[in-house]
Amino acid sequence: MYNISHKYKRILFLLLKIAIVVGAIYFIYQKLVNNQLLSLSQLKEQFSRIFNNDIWTILVLLLFTDANWLLEIFKWNTLASKEKNISFFEAYEQCLASLTASIITPNRIGEYGAKALYFEYGKRKKIMLLNLIGNLSQLGVTIFFGIIGLLFFIRNFDMTLPKFNNGILLFFIIIITLVFVFRTKLKLIKISRFLKEIPVKIYIKTLGFSFLRYLVFSHQFYFLLRMFGIETDYMTLMNLIFCMYFIASIVPGLSIFDWVIKGSVAVWLFGFINLNELTIVSIAAIMWILNFAIPALLGSIFVLNFKMIDKE
Repeated sequence: MYNISHKYKRILFLLLKIAIVVGAIYFIYQKLVNNQLLSLSQLKEQFSRIFNNDIWTILVLLLFTDANWLLEIFKWNTLASKEKNISFFEAYEQCLASLTASIITPNRIGEYGAKALYFEYGKRKKIMLLNLIGNLSQLGVTIFFGIIGLLFFIRNFDMTLPKFNNGILLFFIIIITLVFVFRTKLKLIKISRFLKEIPVKIYIKTLGFSFLRYLVFSHQFYFLLRMFGIETDYMTLMNLIFCMYFIASIVPGLSIFDWVIKGSVAVWLFGFINLNELTIVSIAAIMWILNFAIPALLGSIFVLNFKMIDKE
């Protein structure tokens, strides 16, 4: 009876892994083929513009993507070391597999559970907290630069704030209320004790990796703007990029819609300097493909090869 039950569990777990991979691939395909902001033919045309450039320019663009994920992997390796020393390849596998699992979940929440499953049962709650620290550190850096960008934006542009209808306002009130209700139910004492156990060195290194990673992907966006022939000065472009990432980071949504959200925000922001809408949406799409879609497809290999750890 035990063998039969175990066999069925293995089959169900295999089907779940296949469903995650197929779901991720399907959603990526859908966003590329059926998108209101940018048609597939337009995206192909924009890609051809890039790949017709000098080969060294393309290599630099790809190096940005590599650096982005290397820093994220080093950051996770640093955080996970609090509970278990893992190799660079293990951290690489966990980051990409969790990206694949999270790409169809709201605000990439599936990333927490996916990474936790790579560790023993007794460590999984702590692993999710460590992952939260990593994400909060990245959010903190985004907010820091976002405030700088917003101050620059408000000072240099006449901004007309969009009007919120009652439905949107009610939605945000509900979300804020749920967050506060949820916070009251958390075991804050246990969490605070765990946070105090984490060496200061890990916090500093995590924040450092988040800072460097932010500079990498924000300058990758800037580099693409230059590749598309945008000649606006560096300070203006970078501060608008800071604003874009800040606004996009506080908008709830599925990870699969990440470039749609950033694209919509970018179109509004860069409209103040009269940049072509197609160019901005194309850059947001290319950024998403390089930094999310391709790594998620690579992560699908690790999802299929994943083996559950049940016991200490």
